[in-house]
Amino acid sequence: MTNTTRPTPAEIRAFRAENPKMRERDIAAQLGISEAALVAAEVGLTAVRIDGDANRFLERSEALGEVMALTRNESVVHEKIGVFEKINTGKHASIVLGENIDLRIFPGTWAHGFAVTKADGDQVRRSLQFFDKAGNAVHKVHLRPASNLEAYETIVADFRLEDQSQEFVEVISEKTVETGPVDVEALRENWSTMTDTHQFFGMLRKLKIARQDAVRSVGEDFAHEVRADAVSALLHASAERGADIMCFVGNHGTIQIHTGPVHNIQPMGPWINVMDPTFHMHLRTDHVAECWVVRKPTSDGHVTSLEAYDANGEMIVQFFGKRKEGMTERADWREILESLPRPDSAAA
Repeated sequence: MTNTTRPTPAEIRAFRAENPKMRERDIAAQLGISEAALVAAEVGLTAVRIDGDANRFLERSEALGEVMALTRNESVVHEKIGVFEKINTGKHASIVLGENIDLRIFPGTWAHGFAVTKADGDQVRRSLQFFDKAGNAVHKVHLRPASNLEAYETIVADFRLEDQSQEFVEVISEKTVETGPVDVEALRENWSTMTDTHQFFGMLRKLKIARQDAVRSVGEDFAHEVRADAVSALLHASAERGADIMCFVGNHGTIQIHTGPVHNIQPMGPWINVMDPTFHMHLRTDHVAECWVVRKPTSDGHVTSLEAYDANGEMIVQFFGKRKEGMTERADWREILESLPRPDSAAA
């Protein structure tokens, strides 16, 4: 196997066997394949190809009972333990509003599904894993001891595809976003007249501005930069004060949200980890290139968030204070954000 030759499923399995402790995404990167190709190589052994239709899965998901829902991007993993409930499916966007599992799903990006069964000592670990056309993971659902195994097996049987090949062919679509120079006057005018945070995306599209360019350009009254280690500082401060937060992590197929306090914050190497009973988050702090405190006008007053960006300008994670519609933002949340240190260059 050379760098210019795509590994066969057998070669993928052999490499995996030789590197049992290597993380799956790292194996895929090392072999120059997608994560879905890594899973597909196990079809007929530990994996079954299933229908990847997001809404079809959502309509059956509540029957699974308690599960662990996992959404990630290149820099952060977001895990929530709970039940899929209060589900509303739509052609372009679907919503799960459970007490613990809170998701925004974009069904058009879900393309492939696998049911994966792995033996880990005496334990058997089962999951449903969903990927886009390029083989990137958009969402995973891991069974727990309290999960309904019969419901899982019925879903796998009903969703099983005729195609059970071990080959996976990625379909890569070029991401083209029309952006141009920032018209600061137009940006500030549109920004200042927002009445709901959900209007932000429409504003960016209308003005053809990338998100990071917007926060960099709008001015200090609406956005100011803080140090790149601000996420860690925010998590520690929120834990110390018992503040209820909202933590958004997403990719282009799924956004997953934690709402509530955080308690057990554990740094480990380049990672900052939240290790609470129903919420785990693992963030690569060395991937954070910029952090911004962002203020958006709403009909209830300004709503403030912390946004972390990677070196490519992609948003890694976003935090808000927990807030009910119709209520002003909590003072303790604003105090936490105001306490975050500015970059040395801004303080000089």
